[in-house]
Amino acid sequence: MDFAGTTVIEDLSFDVRRGETFGFLGSNGSGKTTTLRALLGIYLPTAGVLHIEGRPFTPEAGSRLGYLPEERGLYKKESVLTVMTYLGQLKGLSKKAAVSWSLNYLERVGLGDKAKARIDKLSGGQQQKVQLGVTIMNDPELLILDEPTKGFDPVNRRLLMDIIEEKKRAGATVLMVTHQMEEVERLCDRVILLKGGRAEAYGTIPEVQNQYGGTMIRIGYSGEIPESPYYDISL
Repeated sequence: MDFAGTTVIEDLSFDVRRGETFGFLGSNGSGKTTTLRALLGIYLPTAGVLHIEGRPFTPEAGSRLGYLPEERGLYKKESVLTVMTYLGQLKGLSKKAAVSWSLNYLERVGLGDKAKARIDKLSGGQQQKVQLGVTIMNDPELLILDEPTKGFDPVNRRLLMDIIEEKKRAGATVLMVTHQMEEVERLCDRVILLKGGRAEAYGTIPEVQNQYGGTMIRIGYSGEIPESPYYDISL
């Protein structure tokens, strides 16, 4: 994948198995989002193709796929319920089914009182919940989630992880971009780690840890720990 003569993604190949949750990891600028957009045809790839069940992906097969982009794509001047209902109908639901599903989902994620609120009156985290709801409302077989819990506090992050786990148990295959190791360890069966547009490591979590420099050590503590550039206590 080239941009203006610069190679962004090079010699990258991976498979996602039916029914698994696959983690897409890497630092900012490593090529994660670019790879997904190229696979989905949002960017025109220099080479390469996305196969689903052995067949090249086409937009006509999009109803089987749910994509949560890094940027939110909602109509900000409309109400939450109006937007969810409209997008649900585009995904093949009847208006009645889309309204019913949306109201139930909003109650579950703590937005039951926001159904008539305009999208632009919601916080970033609330908009992300709405976006996720739109992504999963037609029960797609393949979910591609780009930073689904970005900006969430720990409570809402766990809620969203619960929803993702439920979709997997229902048979969905999940490809998820994330920087949160808690999410990776809890949700992912296998992962790929990108660096400079190439696969730095690929496999199960223990395999990737071994490929990329050993195991992770968790240390419990109580009390106050001073800030230091040598460690990160936010994980």
